[in-house]
Amino acid sequence: MLHETLISPFVEFEFMRRALVGSIALALAGSPLGVFLILRRMSLTGDAMAHAILPGAAIGYLFAGLSLGPMTIGGLIAGLIVAVGSGVVARTTILREDASLAAFYLISLALGVTVVSLRGSNIDLLHVLFGSVLALDDATLILLASIASVTLAGVALLYRPLVMETVDPGFLASVSRAGGPTQIIFLALVVLNLVGGFHALGTLLAVGIMMLPAASARLISQDITAMLAISAAQGMLAGYAGLIISFHASLPSGPLIILVAGLFYLLALVFGPAGGLMRRLKPRRHLEA
Repeated sequence: MLHETLISPFVEFEFMRRALVGSIALALAGSPLGVFLILRRMSLTGDAMAHAILPGAAIGYLFAGLSLGPMTIGGLIAGLIVAVGSGVVARTTILREDASLAAFYLISLALGVTVVSLRGSNIDLLHVLFGSVLALDDATLILLASIASVTLAGVALLYRPLVMETVDPGFLASVSRAGGPTQIIFLALVVLNLVGGFHALGTLLAVGIMMLPAASARLISQDITAMLAISAAQGMLAGYAGLIISFHASLPSGPLIILVAGLFYLLALVFGPAGGLMRRLKPRRHLEA
């Protein structure tokens, strides 16, 4: 019974195996980046970047249809333009970075939906906004695996300056000039993972697999290394559980993956040992932090 419920769908159906591999690749690379976004108080940056890739991907779709290459390149270029543009606006005007990101996010979302509507149908629009994790082909899986490999290698190489800039950017600036390049590479990795997630989960849900497991990990542990591992594990488990539930319940897979990740977040919000509600309600000893 357990084999038929939990394992058999992946043994019998190739599209389920492809969806699982794609979900694991997204979680393995994206969720740890979400941890750094949360610790750096840049959570909304991930959401803004997810919508920022929409017009670029839509323009690629306008010229080549639902083609992997043009939509990927277009989304990557659009995301980088918004990332750089919002930073320039924040440094040259009175607007803070969150306000400039919000403006770019709204413009990008509206522009992307309009561009898709010029040529496509409602089905194409739904594909762009919500993805199709059950329809991943070989080229998309190779792209997701490549993005995961580049991201993990980048995080490993930049781990020390990335942690230092997250914890104490002033100290890093005083001892090294690595802060600026680290920030640029980090944002580039975020955009790269959102572009990959776009093909599986769409622009509206791609950020979910990045931020929800990271938020859960923040409530479970106070150690950054542990947060990275917990977030990746939760993201992969959410992908597996969401696919299983969607298969047996005949419901959309992408939203269910994010809903399972949201359920893990709610459980951590209540029972998380590092910051959950139960910990807040537990009586503390004198002078205990």
